[in-house]
Amino acid sequence: MSDEVEAGYVRVRLDLSYDGSEFSGWAKQAGGRRTVQGEIEDALRTVTRSRETYELTVAGRTDSGVHARGQVAHVDLPREVWDEHHGKLLKRLAGRLPRDVRVWALREAPAGFNARFSAVWRRYAYRVTDNPGGVDPLLRGHVLWHDWPLDVDAMNEAAGGLLGEHDFAAYCKKREGATTIRTLQELSLVRGEEGIVTATVRADAFCHNMVRSLIGALLFVGDGHRPPDWPAKVLAARVRDSAVHVVRPHGLTLEEVGYPADELLAVRNKEARNKRSLPGAGCC
Repeated sequence: MSDEVEAGYVRVRLDLSYDGSEFSGWAKQAGGRRTVQGEIEDALRTVTRSRETYELTVAGRTDSGVHARGQVAHVDLPREVWDEHHGKLLKRLAGRLPRDVRVWALREAPAGFNARFSAVWRRYAYRVTDNPGGVDPLLRGHVLWHDWPLDVDAMNEAAGGLLGEHDFAAYCKKREGATTIRTLQELSLVRGEEGIVTATVRADAFCHNMVRSLIGALLFVGDGHRPPDWPAKVLAARVRDSAVHVVRPHGLTLEEVGYPADELLAVRNKEARNKRSLPGAGCC
């Protein structure tokens, strides 16, 4: 599948962040719901004085209530629009965008770059506290309260059984025609000085609800309701388990998106579009 930029256009990379509390997710929706994509596209159209809305492509679509610190998107702009506005575009967007979304950098993307398909990994953090008194009011929009004491060592033991390339169907909301095979590169948990447990979750890509389902399973291990080998057994079954809860979205933040060297962008772009199967899997 070709991803050539149309003649007369330039591909622009945007690095951005947002507080997802008041957004109905990243992607534009019917019915006038407020979304991150909608806000940025509207602001971009306004500050460039364009009649056309230039559509953004994002590295990872976040759900309603999920935050982002290191989100990446791209947009194809007419060369004349970019040449006229790029010097002042960042400051003008800062003046037009609402305070819960910021664009931090705008630059012409290298050849072969696609914010979604060129990415080699996405890194999320999920934050939870088991403090008996609850969550610090100043952090309540970004930290989940779990009202059982958590054994972080047991959670890390369980996490080790989920690493690698697997079919994560048991931890994903199924979408017709979409594969649930992913490579989980990192899943680790650390308790900070203030008692907040931060889970770092990194993979080549994520299917719908995957991170929040994995955290839900690990919390059951951490509070003693399930043994450390239970999440891996659920994974191996490849079917949804009613005991795996999708935790609330506000504890989740997209922290960073990784890309290969510029000369490898086009190769990765093409590779990521191929539907995967596990080694030894049959066709039927």
